[in-house]
Amino acid sequence: MIHRISVIAGWLALGLTTVVTLSPMGARPSLASPHLEHFAAFALIGFAFALAYPDRVLLVFAIVVGAALGLEMLQLLTLDRHSRAVDALVKALGGISGICVGQMASFLLHLKPVQSDHSI
Repeated sequence: MIHRISVIAGWLALGLTTVVTLSPMGARPSLASPHLEHFAAFALIGFAFALAYPDRVLLVFAIVVGAALGLEMLQLLTLDRHSRAVDALVKALGGISGICVGQMASFLLHLKPVQSDHSI
C-alpha cells in the first residue's frame, strides 16, 4: 500500500512542481521564501521516489537530481523566469535529503522485529 501511494505521490509531486516551475511568475503560488519552497518541494519528491523505488537508488537519484537541474535549465526558455545555479543547487540538495530520509524510512519499514528467547 505504501509503495503504490509513494509512486502516485512522487509522480504527481514531480508533475505539479514542473508546472509551477515553468509557469509565469504571476501564476506561481508562494508560501514561503523561494529557497525553502524549492528545497521542500524536491525533498518531498525525493522522499516519495525513495519509498516508491527503494531498490533503485541510482535511478531515483538520476530522476530527482536530473529534474532539479533540468527544470532550472528549462526556465531559460521562458520569458519571465530566470535560471540560477544556486536555485539548482538548493533543489538538488532538497532532493538528495528527501532520498536519504526515504531510504532510511524504507529500511525501517522493512525491519523484522526480533523475537526474544525467554527460555532462560
